[in-house]
Amino acid sequence: MAEKKSKPAEIKTKPTAASVEEFLNSLQDEQKRKDSFEILEMMKKATGEEPKMWGSSMIGFGDNRYKSPATGREVDWFLIGFAPRKANLSLYLAVDIQKQAAALEKLGKHKTGVGCLYINKLGDIDLEVLKGMIQAALKSK
Repeated sequence: MAEKKSKPAEIKTKPTAASVEEFLNSLQDEQKRKDSFEILEMMKKATGEEPKMWGSSMIGFGDNRYKSPATGREVDWFLIGFAPRKANLSLYLAVDIQKQAAALEKLGKHKTGVGCLYINKLGDIDLEVLKGMIQAALKSK
């Protein structure tokens, strides 16, 4: 019997036609704005994709259909992305960021969530390690 094709679940955060550059230029914190443009260029170069705004504050590159191993639920999402938040820069590099444990040890000052990497500013981390993590995240998709 053929595997049943399921329709992806509807999620609230979707790609929009909003301008990524306008969004980043609207950031009040000068350091966060500068770091965001640097991350934007890093991810653009790594993916060869143009960025899209997802919702009102997330920037994503590429398209990916993610299937939850726990529930089997599928959602359309981006390959990699980031969001300049008030508290920090949130980078979305993998579903399980802990799979990059060796790189995380060398990265510098950061925190992690389930699928997120949180940094305060690029000056706190080793940019070459971050570039390697971005490449590793793309290869794992």
